[in-house]
Amino acid sequence: MDRYARWNSLLELLTETGRISVEEAATRLNVSQATIRRDFDQLAQQQMITRTRGGAVANGVSYDLPLRYKTAKHSAEKQRIGAAAAALVSPGMVVGLNGGTTTTEVARALAVRPELNSNAEGPQLTVVTNALNIANELLLRSRMKIVVAGGVVRPQSFELVGPLGSALLREVTLDMALLGVDALDVSLGAAAHHEGEAAMNSLMVARARRVVIIADASKLGRHAFARICPLDRIDTLVTDSGAPPETVSAFEAAGVRVIVA
Repeated sequence: MDRYARWNSLLELLTETGRISVEEAATRLNVSQATIRRDFDQLAQQQMITRTRGGAVANGVSYDLPLRYKTAKHSAEKQRIGAAAAALVSPGMVVGLNGGTTTTEVARALAVRPELNSNAEGPQLTVVTNALNIANELLLRSRMKIVVAGGVVRPQSFELVGPLGSALLREVTLDMALLGVDALDVSLGAAAHHEGEAAMNSLMVARARRVVIIADASKLGRHAFARICPLDRIDTLVTDSGAPPETVSAFEAAGVRVIVA
């Protein structure tokens, strides 16, 4: 297990338990206590955790981990979700993508579809995004037209937020918005932990003819701080086979098409 995978695992353990000792963490991750002490010290320097005598406790930001620490979590499920969501996209569409690990998988799946990249006369697909990493993925791996909303970068998600990006989004029309979320609930709708991200996502929803939420099973039935949109604005949910059947049924009964990848 490399350093970033260990850090991801340690942060997840702290999110679940709130506190963990060096000895317990070393046992859970099957590494030496010296390695765990170094990891704790480095995470504390980045203000991700608080060091205690003999262990560590979670900081208040532990629920909203930086994107670079989330890549290993539910990775297989996110790849399947990404491929299923990308299959909904047709040549010539204008598609909105926000930031996150799952939307990154959507972007990667879009980039390898030859029918979206084969026309030498012009781009087959226009992608509007407020995420720098997704723009980079598509720029390097495809010939699509890439439009990047402006704003201030959020280091946690590589997303641009604020009024500069909002001004651009108000001037575009999207055939489809493919949005990753932090939480999706039948009663409360889609939500994000950060209000700036939620505001940008809400604008994409407002400018889209069709809204597709992409979320692994761990996001379903959850609540988050800032609402993106109510459930009746969502056309399709793409999730994984870990979603409980009763949860899937509840979304379908509310009028949302559910695709299980």
